[in-house]
Amino acid sequence: MSLRFGFDHFAILQLGNEGSACMLSNRLALHDLPAGLAEEYDKRHRFGDSVAYKSLHKSAIPSIWKADDPPHGQGGNLVEQLGFEMLICVPVTGLNGARYAVLFLGDCEDIDQQAHFELCYDAVCAFDYFYRLVLSNKAGLGLTPRETEILRWISHGKTASEIALIVSVSEHTVNSHTATILKKLDVVNRTQMVAKAIREQIIQ
Repeated sequence: MSLRFGFDHFAILQLGNEGSACMLSNRLALHDLPAGLAEEYDKRHRFGDSVAYKSLHKSAIPSIWKADDPPHGQGGNLVEQLGFEMLICVPVTGLNGARYAVLFLGDCEDIDQQAHFELCYDAVCAFDYFYRLVLSNKAGLGLTPRETEILRWISHGKTASEIALIVSVSEHTVNSHTATILKKLDVVNRTQMVAKAIREQIIQ
């Protein structure tokens, strides 16, 4: 798709929370960027400060960014910092409400309105397929609906006995589910469990 519309590279970016410190390399769910480019960018710049990243949190309208755009303050020009001439951002949303963006980067000339519309439509369709095939499995990290429910109550500060009353199971069953969740999320305690679940957007 990138090549068909004259771009050199693509990326699927997980947005996360606007206020959280983030690096570009940690937000890439899938990409074909040159090896080491994102890591080199992270050594010199703060991705969370870039105007392109902030704009993705303020609008769901696809946007076009060019290397010769003004730097817009401390955030700088993401396209220029990455070494490309143009970047198209297409905001998309997973079925669980998690926000992503499909990016197209390259040294191509300007893109006309019709091609831009087609690219955005194709990007949404491709993301939907990729989300259902790959990201939806990763997003839940293999948790069952009951485990996710118990995890949600744990995040609200409920004890095992309180959760047992709420979901109508024994306290032993709640503890068993909790142990399974700890193992699946690869963490050692409830605090880490909740923090990772929020970070991975398993729960809000």
